Order: sequence, then C-alpha cells, then structure tokens
Amino acid sequence: MPRILGVDIPGEKRIDVSLRYVYGIGPSNAKVILQRANIDPSVRAKDLSEQQLSQIVHSIQEGKYVIEGDLRREIGMNLKRLQSIKCYRGIRHMRGLPVRGQRTSTNARTRKGPRKTVGVQRNPNAKTGIH
Repeated sequence: MPRILGVDIPGEKRIDVSLRYVYGIGPSNAKVILQRANIDPSVRAKDLSEQQLSQIVHSIQEGKYVIEGDLRREIGMNLKRLQSIKCYRGIRHMRGLPVRGQRTSTNARTRKGPRKTVGVQRNPNAKTGIH
C-alpha cells in the first residue's frame, strides 16, 4: 500500500483513481498531476517505483494544490467565520439544516438526521372525567 503525502492509497486500483483518496484531489486534478509526472494513468498503484511516487509528490507540491490538513483547516475556518458573523448560511450550519435553499418540510433527512417522533405526554395530575 503506497503512501503519498502521509495518505495510504489503495494498491489494487489504478493510480488515477487511487490518487483521489488524497483529500482535495479529484478526477481532473489527478489527470493533470499524472500528466505533469509523465506517468501512465492505467498503471496500478502497487506497481509504481519509489522514483515515480516521488515524481507524483513533486508535481502535487509544484502545482500548489491545497490538500489534506490545510484544506480541512481552511474549510473549517470558513464555516467558523460564517457562524461568527451570524449570517444566514452560518445559522443554517449551526442548526444542522440544509444551507443551499432546499425544502425542509419534507426530505432533508441527510442534514436533519432520522425522524424524531413527537408524542403527546399525558399529565398524571389532570382531572379525569370520572366523579
């Protein structure tokens, strides 16, 4: 299992697919990185030599991609900023509701979590109809 920039990438998959396991590298970025490193995208990750792995790391650093910890920190800081200025998007993030204008009357289960059924509690001190 090869390691690229501290991330274990799956050895059985093609290198263009396994590069996507690095947070911040998607399909298009993976293609560009492999073109810069002069590596065939169809080769399996386990078949790469140390020199080829270092070429990939060099092309990632040369391309100035924001990846892994830096990207997570940047996204977290953006969310904190939105929440601190109490804008609409920040409030939606705080409350765990959809941020981009989706309906919430039905659906939105991914954001809101499983349904919480609200039942009626009977008051034990209430008067009964019997005299």
